[in-house]
Amino acid sequence: MDLFGAATLLFIMIILAAVPSASVALVVTRSATQGLAGGISAAAGIVLGDLVFVALAILGMTILAESMGAFFMILKICAGGYLVWLGIDLLRSGKHVGFHVTGKTQRLSHITSFISGLLLTLADVKAIFFYASLFPTFVDMADLGVSEITGIILVTIVAVGGVKIGYAAAAGYLVDRMRLTGIKAQKATRTAAGCLMIGIGGYMIAEG
Repeated sequence: MDLFGAATLLFIMIILAAVPSASVALVVTRSATQGLAGGISAAAGIVLGDLVFVALAILGMTILAESMGAFFMILKICAGGYLVWLGIDLLRSGKHVGFHVTGKTQRLSHITSFISGLLLTLADVKAIFFYASLFPTFVDMADLGVSEITGIILVTIVAVGGVKIGYAAAAGYLVDRMRLTGIKAQKATRTAAGCLMIGIGGYMIAEG
C-alpha cells in the first residue's frame, strides 16, 4: 500500500467513522456522564472491536463469520441488553448531582465504558464484510506483508480512534459549559443519555 492509497483509505474511514451511529452515541453519552476519560475508554473499546474485524477480514474469515451467524446474533442481543442496563443505571443516578466520579468507582466506570464500546462493535458482524470488501481496493490481499498489515492497523486506529475521541472531547466540552446552568441541566443530561442508551440497546435486541 503506497502513501496515496493509505491517505485515501484513511480519508474514507474517517468519513465513515464520523457518520452518526450507535457507536458515536455511546461515546458521546459516556463522555457526557463520566467525563472525557469515559468517552475515550468507550472509543478505545470501539477501536479494539474494529481491529478484531480488521484481523478477521485480513485472514479471510468472512466465510467463518457467515457460518457463525447464530453466535453473532446472541452477541448482539447480549450487547443490547447490556446497553439497556447501563441506560437504566443512568436514569436511576439522574437524581444525583455531578458528572464525575473518583477513585475505584471512576476506574470501574472506565472499564464499563470500554466494555460497552467493545461489545457494541463486535455485535455488528457486517463490519467484517465491509473491511473485506474495502481493503482489496488499496492492498493486494494475496500478497500482504508486515508493512501493509501495519499500515492498515495504524489507519484504523487513527481514523476510528481519532474521530471517536473528537466526539468525546466535544461532548465533554459542551457538558462542562452546561454545568454552569446548574443541577437541572445535569439531571436532564443524565436522563437524556439514559434514554438514548436504552433506545440503542432496545434497537439492537429487536434487530437481532
